[in-house]
Order: sequence, then structure tokens, then C-alpha cells
Amino acid sequence: MNKEEILLIIKSDLVSLSKQKILLSDMNTADIAEILEELDKEKIIRIFRLLPKVVASDVFAYIDSDYQQVIVEALTDTEIGEIMGKLFVDDTVDFIEEMPANVVNRVLKNIPVEKRKVINQILQYPDDSAGSIMTVEYVGLSEDAKVREAFDTIRITGLNKETIYTCYVTRTDRLLVGVISAKTLMLARPFERIGDIMDTNLIFAYTTDDQEIIAEQFQKYSLLAMPVVDKERRLVGIITVDDIVDVIVEENTEDIERMGGLAPSDEPYLKTGIFRLARNRIIWLLVLMLSATITGLIISNYEARMVALPILMVFIPLLMDTGGNAGSQSSTLIIRGMAVGEIKPKDIFRILWKEARIAFVCGIGLGFINFIWVYVIYGQNLLLGAAVTTTLFSTLLIAKILGCILPVAAKQIRIDPAVMATPLITTICDALSLVIYFTVAKMILGL
Repeated sequence: MNKEEILLIIKSDLVSLSKQKILLSDMNTADIAEILEELDKEKIIRIFRLLPKVVASDVFAYIDSDYQQVIVEALTDTEIGEIMGKLFVDDTVDFIEEMPANVVNRVLKNIPVEKRKVINQILQYPDDSAGSIMTVEYVGLSEDAKVREAFDTIRITGLNKETIYTCYVTRTDRLLVGVISAKTLMLARPFERIGDIMDTNLIFAYTTDDQEIIAEQFQKYSLLAMPVVDKERRLVGIITVDDIVDVIVEENTEDIERMGGLAPSDEPYLKTGIFRLARNRIIWLLVLMLSATITGLIISNYEARMVALPILMVFIPLLMDTGGNAGSQSSTLIIRGMAVGEIKPKDIFRILWKEARIAFVCGIGLGFINFIWVYVIYGQNLLLGAAVTTTLFSTLLIAKILGCILPVAAKQIRIDPAVMATPLITTICDALSLVIYFTVAKMILGL
């Protein structure tokens, strides 16, 4: 039975609660969370209480924060303690960061003291840092332990750990000295020493490292987990791949918003108020509006030439749009290349040479078509066709170069390259295309 059918049964109460419990027992916890989010408040609580406590904690971690609040407000202190006790620390931190103060106080009151200390410690790390997304639930082993002893440790503690596929080898002072995978342990002999078979080629993060850089390392080294250490290289936690997936989604969303000329927002679209959305947009709209006045000033400066040859106005939208679109194409590819690590600032000259050749090919193709069109439609005017085509070719070349240089320059001065995307590059290209157009028209048409 698929998820949609089970949802229909639960919504309509076609079977008893005991049978609903059986239907849910074989489902993935993420799917159960989706079902709960489709129910009204009363049924959410009723169905959530049907779930075994271990399953309920896993489901709770997948539920949207609004529904988490509904559940917590309906549970008793004892039930909150049971759910939070089985919830991993990083999931608990994520939940607490989204809740109002009254809910947070009630939850913290029902969490064991030791876990509460860890949560408070993680909450103190800077936003978007390794420390803010790590968990402390990892399997730690001694380098002097034997493989057989390591398996005993995993059996005893592994149930409450975020992952057991990678174990971390430390000394008594928690200094990280190596990592060892479950595969290595399973293939080793029972009495081999952990220190002799562990991997000492460590890839780790400091608690203050930026989460975006860590995501790049996960991709580069195909990691499932990464240890997080303090300044003395003592192990304080780990970051798992499921947390990095969330980081990638968050960072990509932020870049897309900036590329669209929006101030990034932490809230989902449907949960964000109209005034906050307007505020996020109006700042960039104001900047772009003011920068667009440059275009108006340029046009007014060449007003006399347009009066002498009004047909020049016909081609202004064509040239401005083509330049802006060409620049946006280049910037989008460069920003994407830098985001996935394909392009480095040191590659700037290779990028420029490549984009210049692309601009040349595009310019020849578009220029030829444009020249024929102008020649046929506008009275076989060779000089007008030459002026428009020359401007188009020059605008394409400059736009492509700007689309490369601006994002790379932004990266070098530690500005998000996405800021240099579509809106800003389009505005700059618009102004330059007009200057080139009227300069070329003066030279060729003698205005």
C-alpha cells in the first residue's frame, strides 16, 4: 500500500487506530512525517502518539518546525523528555533554533543536564560554522584497543550514535589521531591493534570553519562524515552527510535569491510575511532603479542624434537585451563553476580567452543575421546595418568579458559572486551598449 492510500485511510478513519498503527509501522520515517503534515492538529497528535518512541523521535526530526511545535505543545513533560532523549543532538539544536522562547524553556527543562550543556555549547557557535551543524554522537575508539574490543564498543554505544560507519580514534586527551571505517574493522583480524590499521591521513574541520567550504570538501573527498576539532585538534563532534545536504540546499537557495536580485531569507516562501518579502526585494530594486538612471542619462545625452535619425531608437532594446543576456549567460556559468570547485580565480585568463572566442563566434552569427534583417527591413541601408551589427558584436564581447571578470573579482574580495549576477551585470551592459551604439553611429553615420 503506497503513502497516498495510507494517508486517505488515516484521514477518513476507515480502520481502527490499531490497524493504522500497523500500516505506519512498515513505512519509512520520512514518509510518516509527510503524512502527519497532511493531517489536522488533532489527528497529528493522535497518530504521533501511536508511534513507538524510537520511531517517533526519528519522525519528529523530519517534521516541519510548525508541526513540531504543535506536537510539543500537546505532549506531557514526560513524553517530551522521552522524545528529546532519543533525538540526536544536532536535530535537537535545529528544533530549538526554530521554536519560540516558551517552547524552548519547556523542552530544555525536560532534557537531561549533560545533553542540555552540549546543546548550549553548540548554540554558541557562529551561524553557518562547522560547530553549529555538528553532532557529538560519534563512536570514539582508543588507538591501543584491539579490533575485537572496538566491536564491543560499537555494540554497546552504537545504537545512540549518529553513524557507526566511520569511527574516530583519539587519545586520552581527546586528540584526534585517526579514523577507521566499519569495512576496515570487519576485514581486520580480531587481535589487531586499532592504531596499526587506522587511517592517519585526516580530513577534518575546525569548529569555526564555514559550512560552505565544508560542503565542498564533502564533495571533493566523497565523505559520509567529517570530524570537527577545536584549536588544539581535540575531537568535539562530527558532521554527517545528511547535514551537508541541508547546507547545500541552503547555500544554493541563497545564491539563487541573490542572482535574482533578492536579499536572502532564512524562512520558506509560504511562511514569510509579505512585508519581509517586500523588504528583501525593495533594497535591490532601489539599487537597480538608481543604477538604471545611468541608462536614461546616456540616452538623454544623445537625444540630438536620435532626433536627427529617429530609426536609431528602434535598435536600442535589441542591443541592450542582447548584451545583458550574454553577460548573464557567462556569469551564471562562472558562478556555477566556482560553486562546485571547477573554476578558481587563478583560471581568469583561461576563462577570458575562452569567453572571448565564444563571443566572437556568437557575434559573427548574430551579427550576420542582424545585418541581413536590417538591410532587408530598413530600405537596404548598408551604413545603418553596419552600425547596428558592429555595436552588437562589440556589446557581446564586452558583456561576455564582464560576465567572467565580475564574479571572479567578487570572490577575490570575499563578496558572494552571486551578487554580481543577472541584475547588476545587465545594468552595466545596458549602459555600455548605449555608449558603444551612439559612438559607432557617430563614426559610421556621421551624426
